Amino acid sequence: MTVCLLLLSAVALTAAVPAPRALCRAAWPEREPVVALWVWQCLVATVLLCCLAALVLGAAAVFHAVRAQVFAPAPQAVTEAYDLSAARGWAAVLTPLLACGAAWTGAMLVRELVEERRRRGQARAHLRERAPDLPAGLPAEPGPLLVLEDEYPDARWFPGHPSRLIVTTGALRRLSAHQLDAVLTHERGHARAHHDWLLHLSTALATGFPRVPLFAHFRDQTHRLVELAADDTASRRCGHLTTALALIELNQHRGVLSCDSSRRLLGERVDRLLEPPPRLGRRHRALTTALAALVPLLPLLITFAPGLTALS
Repeated sequence: MTVCLLLLSAVALTAAVPAPRALCRAAWPEREPVVALWVWQCLVATVLLCCLAALVLGAAAVFHAVRAQVFAPAPQAVTEAYDLSAARGWAAVLTPLLACGAAWTGAMLVRELVEERRRRGQARAHLRERAPDLPAGLPAEPGPLLVLEDEYPDARWFPGHPSRLIVTTGALRRLSAHQLDAVLTHERGHARAHHDWLLHLSTALATGFPRVPLFAHFRDQTHRLVELAADDTASRRCGHLTTALALIELNQHRGVLSCDSSRRLLGERVDRLLEPPPRLGRRHRALTTALAALVPLLPLLITFAPGLTALS
């Protein structure tokens, strides 16, 4: 039992501190943002699974009722293999901390969802006010593509049920037909990949645990990588140059090429589109994806190892 807790702690610390720093310094995520997003999700899942497994084992060591439920279908040899009584001192301290962490994580996720639902409701009401009046006989709700009368050039995806692509008349005047297609393809890429869920998850974890480097890096990199992934979706269909020009036209008034930190990502995206980096090889992508998928299995392997050894 003590060995399991130590191994779970070691895996969690490795995934939470050195692994995110190495991933932030690596150059390949810019070449493969979709694979990089998958690796970040696997790292976060590994840490959460380590904490969950340690919580279950600790609660089983401290509370007899939990132990009876967790090990009810297991043979006596499996229960003895975990030696729960030997780790009761560790578990008495660790279990309340992990339980508070789990409750706080759930509260932050619920808070983020409630806040997003409130923001989305306000935005939807604002859209109803700005949407043009439709002739009699047409449905009151606008279709999947909504054009707003506004000199401010903008195009964005509005998630929800149903989701909508919103384009202003200012953007229609600035963009050519091919550039508009690139912008809409970019936004549809966000919608198909459900990037909003990733953004909510990363924001909730970083807000709830601001001192954990993994969650802070996860939030920052997720905001960056989802844009790069959507840029790649648009450039594969419409071309790198067309997508770059569309990005410049939409954001020129915001200072897309300025050195301000809040706009630096726009400049990086334009540079990346104008000089696209070479993609990783297919075998390299498959290997990275498979190895990342195996990392969250480590907490499960550590947790079930004593029981499997006893059964064998």
